[in-house]
Amino acid sequence: MSDALILATRLGSVLTLTLNRPAALNSFTTAMHGQLMAELEAAAADASVRCVVLTGAGRGFCAGQDLADPSVAPDPAPGAAPKDLGEVIERFYRPLVQRLRSMPVAVVAAVNGVAAGAGANLALNCDLVLAARSASFIQAFSKIGLVPDTGGTWLLPRLVGRGRALGLALLGERLNATEAERLGLVWKCVEDAELAEQAQALAQRLAALPARALAATRQAMDEAQGLSLEEALGLEARLQSELGRAHDYQEGVAAFGARREAVFTDR
Repeated sequence: MSDALILATRLGSVLTLTLNRPAALNSFTTAMHGQLMAELEAAAADASVRCVVLTGAGRGFCAGQDLADPSVAPDPAPGAAPKDLGEVIERFYRPLVQRLRSMPVAVVAAVNGVAAGAGANLALNCDLVLAARSASFIQAFSKIGLVPDTGGTWLLPRLVGRGRALGLALLGERLNATEAERLGLVWKCVEDAELAEQAQALAQRLAALPARALAATRQAMDEAQGLSLEEALGLEARLQSELGRAHDYQEGVAAFGARREAVFTDR
């Protein structure tokens, strides 16, 4: 097996990034953070990439932070100063979330098993989440005396409402994929054997759409959470002004008029 902590594969314009610490349920170390960020930065800079799929190797998607990693593991020495977990958030998780939420292309999470703690919120920060029937989501933070991070406190109430978000966060109970779909936490739940194929099909479909418009749609929906209706209307007008000058709008209208498939190229 490759020693790479992130496996990168391409199929046309779709890049698949696979978290590759299967023996540890793909839990995060500082090294894995570095490799994932490097792959995402490279994808963002590569105009030939039009969609990214994020998944995990083996039987899990991501079990969150590896608590044995030196960056977070408590020092057992008597009198040792506690680790500053806020610094870990600032150095690793905050930039990761910011990178995902500002990608110039759509990002699909293919959750193939347990997604716990930061791993659950990593998936939820992607634009569309496909979950295998056997997958599960656990906000495990309260069990070790912490609050949800990796954007969890912002994401969960917006996805499922305050009551359910607090229930998930306070109790730390396992949420199966079927229930996650019912609650609107994920886009779709699929059979395990179909996950990779369906994730790839969804990514190829997204890759054929106007990437700049998709990224702007994500931006508008995220920013609108903190805006009044009037402010959101203004944001929509500004984005439409930009997109209306782009090639993809001209191509989309021309293709619609000619009753042919559009070929979108902007990014």
